[in-house]
Amino acid sequence: MNLSLSDLTLFVRTAALGNISAAGREIGLAPASASQRLQAIEREIGARLLHRTTRQVALNEDGRVFLAYAQKILADAEEARDAVTGAQSPAGMLSVTAPASFGRQYISPVLPEFLKAHPRLRVRMHLMDHVVDIVAQGIDVAIRIGTLPDSTLVAKRLVSNRRVVCAAPAYLAEHGIPAVPADLERHACLILGDQRLWRFEGAGGSGSEIAVRVAGPLESNHGEVIKDAAAAGVGIAIKSTWDVADLLRDGRLVPILEEYPLAGDSAIWAVYPNVRLLPVRVRLFIDFLKLRFGQPTPYWDDADTAEGRW
Repeated sequence: MNLSLSDLTLFVRTAALGNISAAGREIGLAPASASQRLQAIEREIGARLLHRTTRQVALNEDGRVFLAYAQKILADAEEARDAVTGAQSPAGMLSVTAPASFGRQYISPVLPEFLKAHPRLRVRMHLMDHVVDIVAQGIDVAIRIGTLPDSTLVAKRLVSNRRVVCAAPAYLAEHGIPAVPADLERHACLILGDQRLWRFEGAGGSGSEIAVRVAGPLESNHGEVIKDAAAAGVGIAIKSTWDVADLLRDGRLVPILEEYPLAGDSAIWAVYPNVRLLPVRVRLFIDFLKLRFGQPTPYWDDADTAEGRW
């Protein structure tokens, strides 16, 4: 088979972008040349790989099968290059996705340092709040937060994700402070997504799980909307400390029900495809984030706290 690495790169990026012209521009090809190269790939393979319309292209079943092999070949080639050129000086593109708020607050500020340490690398950063298929989209590593579902992907724990039930002092002064989780049924709770069932461990982290169905005046699919409403005194929310650390420190939000930890092993993870050899660029990025976030307690939980409590 007479296919080059640039041919495979063009195919993989076309599959990810759904656009031949955009994929061609990434590797310096005019739209007509990119289209001709893709047709040549299909002739070489002996099968149609793409559904083409006037607006976009999409993989067919043969294309999805070929994509997995193309991605593996490219990953192996980059791993081989990194092994020869030296593990500390990888080259090429590192594609990363992360939740928008977390990415802006904690990844964007340290990216310049990472790029300065590895000048031969380029980073493509996608900030989005929906979960994407990182294999189909050609993404090297995804930063995800929470409890992960079962998956064929590999997940590496970066740092713990401490969550608190919290409210503004003005709300608590007007409506009282819940003493036990069941009290939340009588309060205005702010709901993220479809999380209407809040689960707690028993007092002090022991005992059976306590589940409370909550309701309130506001539901949103975006955490910043919930944060703003909680700080404004609209109701009680569950928030990760990475998102509200400054509000907790200055007293605009107050943690409640601290004797009843929220159930579930919530953490911040680096998730990547299950490949035989992890590309050096991915390993370096994961190690860099772990170092910057702090171990075992993230730096946003250390600041101005006593024994890890606000």
